[in-house]
Amino acid sequence: MECWQSIPQHFPFVESDVFVVMPDHVHGMLFFHKSDAEPTRQSLFGPQRQNLASVVRGFKVGVKVWATQQQVPFAWQSGYFDRVIRSEEELEKARRYVAGNPSAWLRDKDKPDSIFR
Repeated sequence: MECWQSIPQHFPFVESDVFVVMPDHVHGMLFFHKSDAEPTRQSLFGPQRQNLASVVRGFKVGVKVWATQQQVPFAWQSGYFDRVIRSEEELEKARRYVAGNPSAWLRDKDKPDSIFR
C-alpha cells in the first residue's frame, strides 16, 4: 500500500485512486493530470517516461525492492492490463468492482468450476 500511495511523489502528474491487493494480483486506478501543451512524440522508440508504462514499472520496482528487503519471495508477471475510463459512470462502476473484488474472490474460490480448483 505504501508503494501505491507514494506514486505521486515520484510522478507528480499522477494521482492514485482506489487500490486493492488480491492473492495473486492487484487492482488500482490512477489519474493522469498532464497539460495538453506538453509535446508528444509519435512513432519514436526510446526512453519511456511520464507515461503509464513508466509509472507501472516504477511501482513494480518499488514493491520488488520492499519484498527483497523483507525477504519475502516475490515476482511480478511481465505485463499488466490497463483500461481507459472515459466517463463518470465508468469510473464509479470500476471503483465498485475494485472495492468488491476481495469479497467476490472469497465467494468464488470454492466453486467447482473455479479457476482455483
